[in-house]
Amino acid sequence: AKEKKRHMGDTKHFCPVSLKENFVLYPGLYEHAAKYQEKIYYFSTSEYRDKFLKNPEEYVAHNEPIQAPPLRVCLLGTHGAGKTTCARQIADKLGIFHIQFEEYLQELILPKTKEKVGPDFDGEPEEDDNKMTILSQELDNFSQTMAKTEAEKSKQEVELTDEEEAIKANLMDNEALPPEVLDNIVLDWWRKEPFRSTGFILDGFPRTLDEAQYLSERGLCPDVAVYIQVEESDVLDRLFPPRLKEWKERQYRKMENKKKLKDLKAKIRV
Repeated sequence: AKEKKRHMGDTKHFCPVSLKENFVLYPGLYEHAAKYQEKIYYFSTSEYRDKFLKNPEEYVAHNEPIQAPPLRVCLLGTHGAGKTTCARQIADKLGIFHIQFEEYLQELILPKTKEKVGPDFDGEPEEDDNKMTILSQELDNFSQTMAKTEAEKSKQEVELTDEEEAIKANLMDNEALPPEVLDNIVLDWWRKEPFRSTGFILDGFPRTLDEAQYLSERGLCPDVAVYIQVEESDVLDRLFPPRLKEWKERQYRKMENKKKLKDLKAKIRV
């Protein structure tokens, strides 16, 4: 085994072309191996092997050892498992970036939507508020005009691009993000600064088999993928109290709105 290891190339069992061009450690395959200067190199694809053989000096070490990429971690787990809390602690300890995937998606469309979207941010409709708005407009025509202007302005602001629509559909209804949209988001974390040389922990991605296959097809290999497994009862204990608090606050606002509505109706009758 030691003799075999001694004859492996500078990148050992990782593809030297993937490392040089994409700065990722992509495991090479035995069927795509090639020999250069009495050392064996393994490649992720036959195309990369052929590329290496055309100009091997571009991919081998010279005066210094080949630099390995920084740590890249994918942290997975069910909603409420504590991924974000753990990710923040790990990122702080290791000095790498923390990327919360769904939060990042929210930030991409927030300038137009003006508020976060999705099941976690959809409150119950408060019909009493709408009734009070109508009654208030009957009392003040000027306010009605201003409200109409603001509504038209708001409508213009929420006209989303196709990419933004895809992101919103993903956040609202869990529809899959097309590969071309993922290309505009995910590729930069592996290939552009400051992420490329610093590393990151990607919190909550990939979430589906299609997203995992996307990473594989693009050659975006995390060094570590960690799945946090928790009991359902623990998730309920963590998520239920704040949700119950929000529900109670909504109920309180509804009661307050009913009181205001009653006062407005009385004012109109007078």
